[in-house]
Amino acid sequence: MATYAIGDIQGCYQQLMELLDKLNFDQTEDTLWFAGDLVNRGPNSLQTLRFVKGLGKQAVTVLGNHDLHLLAVANKHFSKHPFDSLDDITNAPDRDELLDWIRERPLLHHDEALDLTMIHAGLPPQWDLTTAQQCANEVEKTLRGDQFQDFLAHMYGNEPGQWSDSLQGWDRLRFITNCFSRLRYCDTQGNLCLQAKGPPGTQPEPYIPWFNVPDRASKDMKIIFGHWSTLGLQHTNGIYALDTGCLWGHQLTAMRLDNIAHLDIPEFISIDCPEIRPIDKA
Repeated sequence: MATYAIGDIQGCYQQLMELLDKLNFDQTEDTLWFAGDLVNRGPNSLQTLRFVKGLGKQAVTVLGNHDLHLLAVANKHFSKHPFDSLDDITNAPDRDELLDWIRERPLLHHDEALDLTMIHAGLPPQWDLTTAQQCANEVEKTLRGDQFQDFLAHMYGNEPGQWSDSLQGWDRLRFITNCFSRLRYCDTQGNLCLQAKGPPGTQPEPYIPWFNVPDRASKDMKIIFGHWSTLGLQHTNGIYALDTGCLWGHQLTAMRLDNIAHLDIPEFISIDCPEIRPIDKA
């Protein structure tokens, strides 16, 4: 019985199958954690989504920005981007079942036994595990509740830029969503820089990677995330970054979790991927 976390797939179904073959994945015994962005821009979003959904309890999936974008596009709250590849899902006979399944996915998954937390993007420096769990729960309840359509209508935007316990309403939910699904850089006070997408060193001052903020409240957590293909595979400061740019012709990466307590160096398993989208269209 093995447990693996896998970085962003984005509809690259064939590459996922190749990686699972390399892992000798046994659907009856093993468990997969997916760090979000199952869909979009790759060629086989529908197959990917059906496969992961079909794993049932053998799969744990957190929501990424592309998964939320699918919900917004499918519910006509946002127009498709030129490079979106979501039509196979939105035109599928089982689209409603698949979209409802996405709505039920969490923003954060924490495993007490493994002492590991998985999110898609990042945490602001003010959040410890308890705060992050509470904030995730607020958005999850809204996604699954009667205000779902209103949430999608108010989801997009870069403001507010800093966390405050006093944030309310859509501003509060938008900030929480942005952190879990979009965050890469912030300053030491937790002001977000959501526009910067390049590797560390290309961002404007005074912003730094969210996990490098000194004395962040989550510094004692072990956090798995994806989202940041230009960062690549990283293991530092208690973080495990798994988006290795499959879509852009780099790699798709898994990390073994069930033996992590016994390893000083995590076990990463990768496959090489063909370029599906040119990197300048990221």
